Amino acid sequence: MATFQSPGFAHYSLAWSPFLNNTLAIAASANYGLIGNGRLNVLSVDLGLTSGPILQRQFDTQDGLYDLAWSEVHQNQIVTGSGDGSLKLWDITLNDFPIRAWQEHTREVFSVDWSNVRKDTFASSSWDGSVKLASTHHPRSVGTLRAHNGCVYQALFSPHHPDVLATCSSDGTLKIFDLRVAVAGGSSSAPGTAPPGSFDTPISLAALTVPASGMEILSLDWNKYRPFTLASGGVDKAVKVWDCRMVRASPPDAPPVQEPAQEVGGVCEIALSGHEYAIRKVQWSPHRPDVLASASYDMSCRIWSTTPVPGRGHMLRIHDTHTEFVVGCSWSLYDEGVLASCGWDCRTSVWRV
Repeated sequence: MATFQSPGFAHYSLAWSPFLNNTLAIAASANYGLIGNGRLNVLSVDLGLTSGPILQRQFDTQDGLYDLAWSEVHQNQIVTGSGDGSLKLWDITLNDFPIRAWQEHTREVFSVDWSNVRKDTFASSSWDGSVKLASTHHPRSVGTLRAHNGCVYQALFSPHHPDVLATCSSDGTLKIFDLRVAVAGGSSSAPGTAPPGSFDTPISLAALTVPASGMEILSLDWNKYRPFTLASGGVDKAVKVWDCRMVRASPPDAPPVQEPAQEVGGVCEIALSGHEYAIRKVQWSPHRPDVLASASYDMSCRIWSTTPVPGRGHMLRIHDTHTEFVVGCSWSLYDEGVLASCGWDCRTSVWRV
């Protein structure tokens, strides 16, 4: 195991470069992200795990950073999401300042995701209930989803289809959107209408709404091998795997999930129990269709298999070396079995499953 520590800055999220197999970026925030500055760290990692990661670049921001995503077209560019509602694009070969910024969300940006199918587009989700679609070619967002009547904790593009995006929220639902029909063009509201963050604008029509939990859902991820299979994790402490091909009729006496009426469905294939507190992050392995990782407020990161292992069940490993909430995990895209986890103990660990 190799570790990197940045005292005073809680690590919120991390991601491996899609271009360079030994490069890892970390989004961090002072004072646990409650108030104060943010920091973007770029590390070089010895994948033999015989020595600690080396800090290559560091960028400070005026507000905390909650998430990041590498560009899918430029190996030196990273987009970050901030507590002040801004998105910033960084070139890690340049000094000090972002090369572009977007300021459209009215509350914290909690996730960013770069499409690996439509490689010039990325998405951000916010506590203002909206999802913004943006491109490095445009100074403003190119589309807006009023996705939920609550915080949108994560929005992820499908790795199988350029026009499909999934979200999860404090309202306990997963939603799948067809971006060809659900997106409101541009970043500004029509005259006389409320801004996207007001919770008064109409909800964008989802292709499917999955009532996944009676509690907040904090994270989701698409399976890389099985289209329309999603994993979710949240306050109910269970990692759940969903087959989202199924649409079911709502009972006549059931309250509407959202207005206007949405297709409701999804079948929970399996619920994986073991975490003691809320699950903050789930991520499928990029190398195996049945393996995924989860990070939790119980200070552990766990590895699961949806196929039971004789004598061990579904849980393959518990990594419990962190001393605070574990809020991020990321599989190496090139080296099978290498995982990085990060937490509020201001530490990132790189380890082999």
